[in-house]
Amino acid sequence: MLYAIIAAAVIALDQYFKHWIVTNISYGTDMALLPGIVHLTNVKNTGAAFSLLSDSTLILIVITIVFIIGLIVYLVMAKLSVQSRICVAAVIGGAIGNLVDRLRLGYVVDMFEVEFIHYAIFNVADCFIVIGVILFCVFYIFSEIKAEKKLKTQIDGEKDEGED
Repeated sequence: MLYAIIAAAVIALDQYFKHWIVTNISYGTDMALLPGIVHLTNVKNTGAAFSLLSDSTLILIVITIVFIIGLIVYLVMAKLSVQSRICVAAVIGGAIGNLVDRLRLGYVVDMFEVEFIHYAIFNVADCFIVIGVILFCVFYIFSEIKAEKKLKTQIDGEKDEGED
C-alpha cells in the first residue's frame, strides 16, 4: 500500500506541475527558475527520452504499459529492501505520469531546461524515473556487497570449524 501511495504522489506532483506550466507559460516560451541554471519552458515531446521515437505515440504507450506491468510484478515478487521498493515505486509513478500525458494529449509536457549545458528538456516524471533508477542501482550494489561479505564470513567461519 505504501508503494502505491508513493507512486500516486509522484503522479499527482508530475501532473500538477505540467498543468501549472501549460496554464502559466505559453507554448514555446520560457521563464527563469534559477537564472543561469534552469528555466521553465512549455514544450511538447512526442517521443521518449531525448525525443527518441518521436511521433510514435502508440508504440510508446504500449512499451510504457508493458514496462509498468513488469515493474509492478517485480515490486510484488522480488525480495527487495524498503529503499529499493521506494525507488521502484517512484519509477512506476514517473512512468504513469508520462503515460497519462500520452493518453490524454498525445505527447508529454516537458518543462525544465538546463541553461549551462545543452541537454534535453525534461519534466517531474522524468526526474523521478532517473533518480529512482540511479538510487535503485546504488542500493542494489550495496546490498550485493553486503551479501557477499556475509557469505565470505560464513565460508571463513566454516573453514575455521573444519580446522579443529
